[in-house]
Amino acid sequence: MRKGFLSLTALSAAAVLTLAACGDDSGDAEGGKAGKIGVILPDTKSSVRYESFDRPYLAQAFKAAGVQYDIQNAEGSTQRFQTIADQMITSGVTVLVVDGLDSNSAAAVQRKAQQQGVKTIDYDRLTLGGVGDYYVSFDNVKVGQELGNGLQKCLGDKNANIAYLNGAPTDNNATLFAQGAHSVLDKVTKYKKVAEQAVPEWDNQRAATIFEQMWTQQGGKIDGVLAANDGVGNSAISILKKNNEAGKVPVTGQDATLQGLQNILDGSQCMTVYKPVKQEADAAAKLALAVLNGQKGETNGTVNDPQGKRDVPSVLLDPVPVFKDNIKRVVDDGFVKKEELCKGAYAAKCEDAGIK
Repeated sequence: MRKGFLSLTALSAAAVLTLAACGDDSGDAEGGKAGKIGVILPDTKSSVRYESFDRPYLAQAFKAAGVQYDIQNAEGSTQRFQTIADQMITSGVTVLVVDGLDSNSAAAVQRKAQQQGVKTIDYDRLTLGGVGDYYVSFDNVKVGQELGNGLQKCLGDKNANIAYLNGAPTDNNATLFAQGAHSVLDKVTKYKKVAEQAVPEWDNQRAATIFEQMWTQQGGKIDGVLAANDGVGNSAISILKKNNEAGKVPVTGQDATLQGLQNILDGSQCMTVYKPVKQEADAAAKLALAVLNGQKGETNGTVNDPQGKRDVPSVLLDPVPVFKDNIKRVVDDGFVKKEELCKGAYAAKCEDAGIK
């Protein structure tokens, strides 16, 4: 994911993580409660969050409730996603929580589940044209607005050429991030969009290639990069480093990854958007448990699915913009460990950022 930046230890950890992700995480009901909850996570490449945080948080909530559950990862394969769904439905899952790789394959799974009387919940990404009963995520337009506000804060009141590195075109969240960012930055008359492209499958290597092409085409006249997540942002930073411009050109990010936070500490990244995953996992688990028990889930709004021409009952959470002066919040939440963030050359930088 971040070639050239992983240590041998991190590579080993990544290998273990990937192997763990290939299996399932299942539990039996302590009290023999009827029904079973299935969760399908999308991949391990677009973000480390799914295996490091979503899976254990969801498992913890289901174990505490004493219900049967099965959590698996599609490993970036729509075919595997559909196979897992078929197996879960056959095994007696009555509630299916899905984080789809794309809307077409996820909608097909939801329709098949519906035919079998299985309720579905969209997790993190809305399935366009789907039939999900609920949706749990962060307010993704607001995430984009925080990215836009962050870049504006880092650029200040000056003329600036901006390049946009958006997320996967098949990911509805990426569309909403871009929408939110443009709603902020398009109003600033001193800013000019000079390049914009979606990064297929959130692939970081492709992001680096795309940004290098942008940089070349603009003759290096790019003053700010609206990158949709930390991995994509780090790809842009790698090209800026090659051109001795890292730290001079503000780059945004999202997910508050270890790499992203360290980039902020060393000044090569402007900000990230932190989405407290535990809040999202707990909200999804609460909804799934309510549905499992035949109850109506508590929501705080609706999100429109223009493809399905319907409003989906939703639980929407607030994202948190993170700059160098509030990185401590992410550490205090336990999302990133101080020992990992502040090792080596970052120890003094952490001190400067108030992380003692």
